Amino acid sequence: MRLCGPCGRVGPHGNALAPRAQGASDHGSIAAGAPRGRTFRPLPMPHLLPYFQVSRDPAVWLMQLLAIVLVSAAVDAVLQRLLAGAAHAADRHRSVWDDALLQAARLPARLLVWGLGLSAALRLWQAVQPSRLFDAVPDAQRLAVIGIAALLSMRFIRHAEVNLADPARSAKAVDAATARSIGKLLRLCVAIAAALMAMQTLGISVSGLMAMGGVGGIAIGFAAKDLLANFFGGLMIYWDKPFREGDWIRSPDHAIEGTVEDIGWRLTRIRTFEMRPIYVPNALFNNIVVENASRMTHWRISTELGIDYRDAAKLPAICEDLRQMLQTHPGIDAQQTLIVRFNQMADSSLNILLYCFTHTTDWGEYLRVQEDVYLKVMDTVARHGAELPFPTQTVYLPDLAARQAAAAAGAASA
Repeated sequence: MRLCGPCGRVGPHGNALAPRAQGASDHGSIAAGAPRGRTFRPLPMPHLLPYFQVSRDPAVWLMQLLAIVLVSAAVDAVLQRLLAGAAHAADRHRSVWDDALLQAARLPARLLVWGLGLSAALRLWQAVQPSRLFDAVPDAQRLAVIGIAALLSMRFIRHAEVNLADPARSAKAVDAATARSIGKLLRLCVAIAAALMAMQTLGISVSGLMAMGGVGGIAIGFAAKDLLANFFGGLMIYWDKPFREGDWIRSPDHAIEGTVEDIGWRLTRIRTFEMRPIYVPNALFNNIVVENASRMTHWRISTELGIDYRDAAKLPAICEDLRQMLQTHPGIDAQQTLIVRFNQMADSSLNILLYCFTHTTDWGEYLRVQEDVYLKVMDTVARHGAELPFPTQTVYLPDLAARQAAAAAGAASA
């Protein structure tokens, strides 16, 4: 191959080519005064070039801020649409963790996008108008990242807590109270970790605080003794599960009876049957007896039926018919204890004990069954021609007739 000509150009077969004409180019004309060997393309819209550079012109940097806002809004809209579509797809599969993560990520993703937009706007403002206030921007950015990460974790825990307690999503659904207690504990751990990371970012010595906390922890422990007792009382309620939200409980030791509405870390809220709320410290449940009426298996009917003494001969037949009536009653569980016995000779009646249990555990249904049993008891007694006596007393006065005669004779002689 031989070089020839002023530019040293050669052909594909080693033949010398003619030199380029002055100003000619392989891609078009070369700008006047441009060095040889470089090609320059003019910008299609050179008037837009200032908007891609830092400028103190208000018209320029205001347009740049507007562009940042529009880009942030567009990215946020696209990202939210993608997350919504992914969440809808995960919801069809009834996934516990994927659905919780996608639902939890929507708000943190939006905050992250707008946080990045705000950060870009602050950097632009700093370039246009420098100030010492912008020295705190890096720390604020790190704090924002910590806050968004903590928010994502807390929302994920909350959605996972709901999904784990949902039988439609989990083959082995977790008890709602247990899931709620574990969720509260995990969120507390996330909040503590985020607070420690934030303090470290701000230059606060965490090790020094922990060393100081070891000394001050004793004083705080004494000052917050009741608070800690209530905290561990709530933990024991979640652990032992003597009751849960929605249960009807009562305590024979205190005037506590109603439906549990909320179990907190310090207080348990109970709604009485007068629709009044009662706030009970959790530590109190460690020292009292609690009766959970919602976990009963049967309602009990226990009463005494009085028969007149003049109908004593009819007692065996009455007892047998009442026993037969209870054994065949559709609302009475004949497999449980069922007693119909003449058990007391009272002052004005012969008493029969009626003792049985209903199938239902619903209070309203129990009252209906009890009413029907009482009506059939009265029908049975009336069918045998017996009477249900009122409490009566008979007073005997000795020599009453002689005294009345003496009094009458004295009145006549007078």
